Amino acid sequence: MRNFITSMLGSLVALVIFAGGAVVVMVLLIGALAALGQKHVAPVENGSFLVFNLSTNIVDGPPEFDLSEITGGRRKTLQVRNVTRALQRAAHDDRIKGVVLIGSISPAELGSGYAALREVRGALMAVRKAGKPVHAYLTYATTRDYYLASVASDIALDPYGMIVMPGLASEPVFFAGAFEKYGIGVQVTRVGKYKSYVEPFTRKEMSPENREETQRLLSDIWGQLRAEVGRSRGISAGEVQRVVDAEGLIRPEAARDAKLVDRVVYRDELIDELKTQTGRRGSKQSFKQIALDEYIKAVGLDARPNLAQNRGKIGLVYAEGSIVDGEGDRGEVGGTKFARALRDFREDDAIKAIVIRVNSPGGSVSASEAIQREVRLAREKKPVVISMGSYAASGGYWISTYGNRIFAEPTTITGSIGVFGIQFDVKRLANDFGITFDSVKTGKFADAITISRPKTPEELAIFQRMVDWIYGEFVRKVAESRHLDPAAVEEIAQGRVWSGSEAKKLGLVDEIGGLEIALQYAAKEGHLGRDYRVEEFPRKKDLGEAISDWLGHDRPGMDTGEGVLREITTRVKTQIKTLHSFNDPAGLYARLPLELSVK
Repeated sequence: MRNFITSMLGSLVALVIFAGGAVVVMVLLIGALAALGQKHVAPVENGSFLVFNLSTNIVDGPPEFDLSEITGGRRKTLQVRNVTRALQRAAHDDRIKGVVLIGSISPAELGSGYAALREVRGALMAVRKAGKPVHAYLTYATTRDYYLASVASDIALDPYGMIVMPGLASEPVFFAGAFEKYGIGVQVTRVGKYKSYVEPFTRKEMSPENREETQRLLSDIWGQLRAEVGRSRGISAGEVQRVVDAEGLIRPEAARDAKLVDRVVYRDELIDELKTQTGRRGSKQSFKQIALDEYIKAVGLDARPNLAQNRGKIGLVYAEGSIVDGEGDRGEVGGTKFARALRDFREDDAIKAIVIRVNSPGGSVSASEAIQREVRLAREKKPVVISMGSYAASGGYWISTYGNRIFAEPTTITGSIGVFGIQFDVKRLANDFGITFDSVKTGKFADAITISRPKTPEELAIFQRMVDWIYGEFVRKVAESRHLDPAAVEEIAQGRVWSGSEAKKLGLVDEIGGLEIALQYAAKEGHLGRDYRVEEFPRKKDLGEAISDWLGHDRPGMDTGEGVLREITTRVKTQIKTLHSFNDPAGLYARLPLELSVK
């Protein structure tokens, strides 16, 4: 016994020493990283070009803490407001000679949508209007890349590059056949003939209604892109369509002949020209330049403002991601967490107006209502302005509809006023493996919410009544908040999605404009003038919070590689992740179709 106790105590002491050492190492590591984070910010040399490497994901809200900020690497994400403000600053910064665009956008999840890119494009136009050149060098340019580059004063294409701009497409994946094969049952309750979210689980192809609305939406967005590109390049939208249909993958000579690019040159030729323009002709050094993310830090756009507390503020809430019940995880809009944030802004007398930037396909009805409730309460005390990003549909529109003013981009995907419920069962799958179920209950519907068997007709009728009721409430709320006739709302509802330009015609949106315009409107309505600060939620994390958050979550899995395998696995993982966000207590959802992504 004595040996056992001695051994146990020795083990405990060793464990304590190990734990203490680990804490010391962690503290030293955090200190070292923090010290690295204080490194000198790169200066802006006179006559420098601002280099905007597009090989990033442009998101609405403050991105997760990025180790590149302390290691000096390129950022994997950039915040759209930082990008636009940096470009607008550069337009009037005497040290900046012009802008150079390189790389290719790396969209992920809801980032780098066409609405966000339109705001960036507008900021690039501000540089042009200030009389400064914008050079774009393209290699393998996607539609997103070219949409931004088309505003440049000089577009150069690699001799062996191409413009991959065949048009827009949406390609849903259907699981009904697999569910049938493996014995997974799906039962659906829904309202709205266009509410097609459930189709991947119940059909093997698109319904006529889904095909109709998707075609209309893509045509609206593509028409906007063609028109803007055509205006920038001095050609008609019809000419853009002609070359797209003729080439598909547009080769350098065809792109030049169609006036989509100005010239075909190698990268080193453009660099030599820029070296000459910045006084380094013949030098071994590259041309004078500063990377966009370095410029953001250099001019203080990325720092937290240290202003007098008595200055008026605008509370800026980024509702970016699927709307879920509870606190939510990274990349999600938790109903409880976001309602609490809105309540804090409502009760803060220093906050004179609230702007909600919505980039969400929707989700849980109960979470959407929790957020909307706070919007309704907040607008009784101060202006609440909605800025729609690339997506503000279904639940995303639910939380938007009571805003005092709603701004959207022409390419915003919005509407989708509809509701559905989806019930799965694994009875046949389980039975195939010899697993069976039984039950004892004290009420007729006590086991109605179960995956062990299909729902009875009576149980489905209960779920359908709930869906009908929620849909009626959705229509009523939109009619009330937008001052529309309920019959007119019913006509444009039915779960149908609309582009931002169409939504404005229908009265679902007030004005076309981006986040900065929404902030300016909020400042005016809050009687702030130009002397105000912006307080963001969620705010950017500091180093300690980022490490704590990192330690508290599962680590990312192995990379799936490139090419076809990555494409397939990424799409399946996205579907599974979305199913994980189905946590509404009543099983009711207002959400965009699972695969309505514009490519």
